[in-house]
Amino acid sequence: VQLQASGGGLVQAGGSLRLSCAASGRSFSRHPMAWFRQAPGKEREIVSSISWSGNNLYYADFVKGRFAISRDNAKNTVYLQMNSLKPEDTAVYYCAAAIMSSDADYTEESMYTYWGQGTQVTVSS
Repeated sequence: VQLQASGGGLVQAGGSLRLSCAASGRSFSRHPMAWFRQAPGKEREIVSSISWSGNNLYYADFVKGRFAISRDNAKNTVYLQMNSLKPEDTAVYYCAAAIMSSDADYTEESMYTYWGQGTQVTVSS
């Protein structure tokens, strides 16, 4: 099983990026997926999560109104649209998939079994 994250890069403050995470090796169409991030010197934190149906969404307070998570179960892919980026959004972003089949939007790292390799997002001021 592999989760391949892509779409990171360098962007100016106020700009946008769209992250993608394509899963292979098994289907996650009935499993929660999420994005986490880790900034230098800080612990990894939840950014957003999505239930398998897409009906249940979670956003950390620091991204509400700016980021949007979505998924395409036919493509086994989850996305993170990031708008109005700020320098404090600079981090390595990781996608994750839960092994349990549930229509919940898990927020705890421990609920996620599969992790992508991370993609760097750098926002300049």
